[in-house]
Amino acid sequence: MILNKNKFKDDYIKRLTLTFAQSPADASLEHKYLALGKLIRDYISESWAETNMYYTKHKSKQMYYFSMEFLLGRLLNSYLLNLDIRDVVKDGLRDLNIDLDELLEQEPDPALGNGGLGRLAACFMDSLASLGFPGHGCGIRFKHGLFNQKIVNGYQKELLNNWLKEDFLWEIKKPEKSVTVRFGGQVHLMNTPTGIVPNYFGCEEINAVPYDIPILGANMETVNTLRLFSAEVPEEEIDLNTLQKGDYQKFIDKKFAVEAISQILYPDDSSYQGKLLRLKQEYFFVSAGLQSILRKYKKTRESIHKFSDFIAIHINDTHPSIAVGELMRLLLDEEGLDWDSAWDITVKTLAYTNHTILSEAMERWPYDMFKKTVPRILMIIEEIDRRFCEEVSQKYEEDYHKIDSMRIIFNGEVRMANLAIIGSHSINGVAKIHTEILKNRELHDFYLLYPERFNNKTNGITHRRWLKNDNPELYKLVTEKSGPESINDTNKFINFLKFVNDDNVLHTLEKIKLKNKEKVVTYVKQKYNIDVNPFSIFDVQVKRLHGYKRQLLNIFHIIYLYNKLKENPELDIVPRTFFFGAKAAPSYYLAKNIIKLITSVANVINNDPSIRSKIKVVFLENYGVSIAELIIPAGDVSEQISTASKEASGTGNMKFMMNGAVTLATLDGANVEIYDEVGDSNMVVFGLTSQEVMDLEKNRSYNFRDVLNSNLDLQKILRQLSDGTFSGNKEEFNAILNHIYGEGDPYFVLKDFPAYVEAQQKINDFYEDKKGWLQMCLVNIAHSGKFSSDNSIRKYADEIWHIKEVKRGE
Repeated sequence: MILNKNKFKDDYIKRLTLTFAQSPADASLEHKYLALGKLIRDYISESWAETNMYYTKHKSKQMYYFSMEFLLGRLLNSYLLNLDIRDVVKDGLRDLNIDLDELLEQEPDPALGNGGLGRLAACFMDSLASLGFPGHGCGIRFKHGLFNQKIVNGYQKELLNNWLKEDFLWEIKKPEKSVTVRFGGQVHLMNTPTGIVPNYFGCEEINAVPYDIPILGANMETVNTLRLFSAEVPEEEIDLNTLQKGDYQKFIDKKFAVEAISQILYPDDSSYQGKLLRLKQEYFFVSAGLQSILRKYKKTRESIHKFSDFIAIHINDTHPSIAVGELMRLLLDEEGLDWDSAWDITVKTLAYTNHTILSEAMERWPYDMFKKTVPRILMIIEEIDRRFCEEVSQKYEEDYHKIDSMRIIFNGEVRMANLAIIGSHSINGVAKIHTEILKNRELHDFYLLYPERFNNKTNGITHRRWLKNDNPELYKLVTEKSGPESINDTNKFINFLKFVNDDNVLHTLEKIKLKNKEKVVTYVKQKYNIDVNPFSIFDVQVKRLHGYKRQLLNIFHIIYLYNKLKENPELDIVPRTFFFGAKAAPSYYLAKNIIKLITSVANVINNDPSIRSKIKVVFLENYGVSIAELIIPAGDVSEQISTASKEASGTGNMKFMMNGAVTLATLDGANVEIYDEVGDSNMVVFGLTSQEVMDLEKNRSYNFRDVLNSNLDLQKILRQLSDGTFSGNKEEFNAILNHIYGEGDPYFVLKDFPAYVEAQQKINDFYEDKKGWLQMCLVNIAHSGKFSSDNSIRKYADEIWHIKEVKRGE
């Protein structure tokens, strides 16, 4: 976008005046921010409309990415960068005595996701638009999203996240494009001359209202759409006579029940009502999204039989896998197709990404709940299941054990991963090792049946958000040294390797890192009143809290270090600051107990003068995108220590790598591919391999007591969890102790502990060699370009979705 400072200032003053009837001198900080945002949206909107018109006119094949999460982060700065007007805006506002950085801080963090799944979806949206691919998102407009985390006396408390208390600046409500989603009731199939027609009785009808958010590409001409649906009571069901008679409670109860669908991300599913709400959420946005797509497609006047030629739909993890049943419903019931034609279109249209091998994430719904909630969809899935069983039976000569393991409905449950696999033409894992585990173990029977459907697409991150936006000085250094082509092609980052022995470049790297660390030091002092040494090693583990991610291994090592320092205060170690950031699911008591242990250990260590601040521990409360944008550029060590074979890919590992951190890792997920790039000398690897873990699990040959009995340090650590060292309540950490003693250390924390201690000592030794450490950082940055989501999206577009880049200017 071409914009000079004077033109911007005129536009901004006019927008501020028209919107709030105020001058820059009189307006509040909030009004200044809102005026800027509305002006930037004006700048984007013209290209947004032109993009949609171009797609329609040229009948471009479009892809729709269905995901439960889209963790976008703040958008204003990204828009300014992608429009290439940030400097002009900053200078223009300065002339008006307005600080752009202050305005940027006014923007709320959209609470539309939790962790890696949502951040990946956001990265993919950015890359699709930046590369000029016709690709959109579809999800839920969560009014409160994931909870706000508050640490009170060391415990996690979940507070309401009211991020939408004001209208979200970037969204546009489209009530005229609302659709109706049905739940419950009864469905009777009627034979008619034109085929079987379903009749619905006693259904609950909910209005799905779309809110569109522009996804602006860095090419400054493509603006795709993230469409999020909000659940509302249809206006025609609001009985004014009832309200006038005073029967408010009946109306309020109904309104609350409907709106609950789009209130909270991942409601607690430990109860029946929680499970039911999750199921309704998933069907709600899938049905609304598919209806919206089909309605738009029919305006092209192309034959419904060509639907998959113009539309691709991607199922991001199992949450949207009900799309198989819903697309079939629409094609059968609304479009009147026969079964075989509808099934052919469905399979050709849908593709599925599996993000985990953990059984709890492979969603399964109770059959009776499914029947009560979406009865017509269950009818269709039962028929899909019946036909699939016939297919498998013919192939495997009635091998009922194999049939039972693969079928969709079994043992009173509807298995959603199986539905997604059977109903999609492509199934991909998200890292090479993850895909191989899917093919050879978790989904082996499906792989034997459909080998042509399975493929790998390693995850990626957008450098525009995680380098250019968050670490601009490093971005400038890397792109200047790597050449002008690296601005649009991160694969050219590899040219940065030429400067691995350049002392000036290494010194500049060091200064940039220190500056980023000083920002964190200031933040931690202001928020937690903890003094952090910016010259200490910043050792960072920030991610969702789960047993397999092994925050427990990390804190055990910190206790080990503390014990060594108590025994010998003169111990010569490089000062180390350990950062944690994580939210635990409200019903995941073990995870919440680990948070309590981390905060308790931090309280003891940070207030013990005898160790002379050689180690500090900081728990970053309410971890999300904005905190990630602060801590990732400052990280020296990237903790990627999941139990091998459990982490599908990871994307935090890539963000830290791109920002010049050294990865401390097991060979799990995308860590393997990072290792393939940088090798032993630029990464610290430890622990069991994936195959070793799977063998121990399969043979049930691991006995944690064998490790414990031979390791006095571990014995002391576990004893300290119950002797009052870190809590006056000696039963405080019983959940962790039961996880070890009662469950048998299922994530091999004790097994990998000695190797982890050795790996941490290597980190200490490497860091003492200042030049050598900086060279390691540079090598990681240079190789990080491979992990750009641009590379991932090009492969998805070419090999799965078959969509083409659009160049509107040509």
